[in-house]
Amino acid sequence: AAPQPGGGFRLSQLCLAARLDGDAVWPGKALQRFKDASNMTDRFNALAALVSSGHELAAPALARFHAMFREEALVLDKWFALQAGSTDRGGNVLPAVKALLKHPDFHIKNPNRARSLIFSYCSANPGAFHRRDAAGYVFWAERVLELDALNPQVAARLARALDRWSKLAEPYRTAAREAIARVAAKADLSNDVREVVTRALAD
Repeated sequence: AAPQPGGGFRLSQLCLAARLDGDAVWPGKALQRFKDASNMTDRFNALAALVSSGHELAAPALARFHAMFREEALVLDKWFALQAGSTDRGGNVLPAVKALLKHPDFHIKNPNRARSLIFSYCSANPGAFHRRDAAGYVFWAERVLELDALNPQVAARLARALDRWSKLAEPYRTAAREAIARVAAKADLSNDVREVVTRALAD
């Protein structure tokens, strides 16, 4: 008999293996489990399995999840975070995050929503954030500056995503320092952010 998926991690592993093998069985089962789930945990685990495996069934599942829970702010925060924190394949996560910035339900003035998307990418997804083309660092600098004009405390927390830039290997180290210096160069930077970036550049 075929193994039954246990927790969300096991289902994710089965979907990932199926993607590598070109097998549609487990992703199909994950989508069915997503549709049939009687509770949020099972539904979200099934969605996460499809997203983390990079399967094409993730897109319709994400759309369906959004349609079901778009009025529930905390659930929608998880929806944004899941996509920003997903496994990077050929640099696909950053373009997805940029597209989500323009989503009708994304509001950068909402601290929880900003954290769910921007922090999940910059602070919690190193495999996608640290790109050889430095686009992740450019995105970080743009968002720190944008947030600084709205909520300096949130911006300062995001600024700490590159606190350990000096530990990075090249070419990441130089690119990260350039991004920090770009933020530090802004004349009307808040004291909160200036303190973080000045301290980072002193390392």
